[in-house]
Amino acid sequence: MLRLKCSVVFLLQLLIVCPHCTCAWNVSAKCLEDTTIFLKELQTATPSKYAVLMYDAFGKIGSDVNGGNMNRPGSIRECQSAEGPMFKGQYCQVFLKQDRVEYFVGVCVPDSCTDSDIQTLVVFEPNVFAPLCAFDPNATFYDGHIYDSMFVCVASLALPLLAFFLVELIKRKSMREVTPTMKSKNKQYGAVTTNGSANKKKACSPSIDTTQENGISVQNCSKGLLSMESSRRSYSSLNGIRILSLLWIISGHTVQLSAWTNMDNEKRWKKMVENNPLYVLAFSGPVYLAVDSFMLLGGLLSARSLLNSINKSENTLSLGLVAIFLLRRFKRIQPLHLFIVCLSIGLFSIIQRGVFWFIVEDGISSCKKYWWSNLLLINNLFTVTDICAPWTWYLSIDFQFYATTPFLIFLHRINRNALVFVSVVLLLLSNATGALITGFLHLPVHQPTTLAYESYFQFYYNKPYTRYGPYLLGILAGIYMTTKKEMLIKQKWQAVLGWLGSLSIMAVLVGLAYVLKEVPPHLSVPHALYQGFHRSFWALALIWIVLACEEGYGGFVDKVLSLGIWGPLSNISFACYLIHPIIILLYNSQQETTMHYTDFNFFYLFLGHLLLTVFVGYLLTVLVEKPYHFQAKR
Repeated sequence: MLRLKCSVVFLLQLLIVCPHCTCAWNVSAKCLEDTTIFLKELQTATPSKYAVLMYDAFGKIGSDVNGGNMNRPGSIRECQSAEGPMFKGQYCQVFLKQDRVEYFVGVCVPDSCTDSDIQTLVVFEPNVFAPLCAFDPNATFYDGHIYDSMFVCVASLALPLLAFFLVELIKRKSMREVTPTMKSKNKQYGAVTTNGSANKKKACSPSIDTTQENGISVQNCSKGLLSMESSRRSYSSLNGIRILSLLWIISGHTVQLSAWTNMDNEKRWKKMVENNPLYVLAFSGPVYLAVDSFMLLGGLLSARSLLNSINKSENTLSLGLVAIFLLRRFKRIQPLHLFIVCLSIGLFSIIQRGVFWFIVEDGISSCKKYWWSNLLLINNLFTVTDICAPWTWYLSIDFQFYATTPFLIFLHRINRNALVFVSVVLLLLSNATGALITGFLHLPVHQPTTLAYESYFQFYYNKPYTRYGPYLLGILAGIYMTTKKEMLIKQKWQAVLGWLGSLSIMAVLVGLAYVLKEVPPHLSVPHALYQGFHRSFWALALIWIVLACEEGYGGFVDKVLSLGIWGPLSNISFACYLIHPIIILLYNSQQETTMHYTDFNFFYLFLGHLLLTVFVGYLLTVLVEKPYHFQAKR
């Protein structure tokens, strides 16, 4: 590590004693001249302030080498505050690779040096990637994509706000028209309080056309959003499962998105969390099971929604009904989804750049190239490095699975045995595919081990042929719970056995991830079987919890999952899921130094991200999701 840092300085010093070498190295004359001035100034007895600032801005090895992060960002502000006689300091990042470890070193060079100059200066160092320079914190990069994205975002917000003001103007106008009429009637008949005054008051109240508040007005979209009544309806436990899963995901992303680059004690953090199941609530073990919980709920609710639509359509499952079913879902998710895509391009392109800006820079490029995959809801089929707003892969895979619900319900209506047979085949195929991919590619089953395996995300994690199990089981559960004629649990001993089995399965699934944390260099049957089947078993355990709560055997768990607070949070959960990674990335990319992991530090950070996510999520629900939702309900 020290050798790489010294090699950069050595090559810069070499320019002083070997200036003719620059012709072969193709370093610009101006860069050479300014670099020579800078290095000569460093060799004087009392270097100038600008030279000290530039040299001190170089990234340095931390004191915790064994437990620290390889990244050495240096100081961007210190570099850019240096002003020499003929040049200013320019902050650059040189990206290097040793074996499987990639990291970067911050350097401060004269602003006359270009990216190619810096790359040439380190040409003798193998495994050096193209440097990233010109880090002007006030620089913004405008192009057609950015203007289009900003226009979409502004227009999306402007329409509901315009409707809000129009509704308010209509209300005020109606009030002014009614008030003189009431005064004239009082003068004619006298203002006398009688037993019928309540009816008179109601009859004389301002008559406002309530249809004016329909559609995209903020008033209409905010109605009932914070109501707790939805938590008292059927399937009330689903709200609790949804929100607890969302909290689990936000907690995991808070750590995961920092672990890649921002931690100064990354190695020590890994040793701390990889052996302790308690960290499964952050980013350890099978933390991604929270996503499978979402998939189970998605399948269950899609089946219930379609069955209810069939009942309202004279018990007929027609192609027109299926088309409406899919169109409503598309209308449900796409307005806010595409808003987030545009926000990712626009917001990250205009805000100030920082040391860790490269975290989001690749994401901006992917959005500019592959935004259409988000529009078509197929971005999960792309390589993970080509996905715009990578966390939105879930929306694509959810819609793809959602489209299978009509087929399964069609089988249920014509022949239930056919439904069972097809479901078993699909479940086994999905699980077997995940197992085979894991076995032949030697994929990990444990977090944070997967961070070092790009193939895990490229071939397994977000692909429909490996993740269908929980959604399929959710559809089957939704069909059963919507059409059942009697209670499944008839005796208390059945409930006890069910709870013991469900909780035992969950505990075993979490524990096995730590038992299988090491990635074998050869095909491992235990790893393959666990990877292939653990998500489906998790879904089965959750199905029992939902069923037990619905049939009155939930006990304390049902009381927790049915708390009234989960209702309002569930109403804004979709927006919270989409916006929370942007908040985390925005925070991380603006850091000037690495972060130090402690449990308290990141718990505090999680609470901050959560609070801001809920606030912004509410605004996006009112201003973007609900106004363009119309009557499309899941």
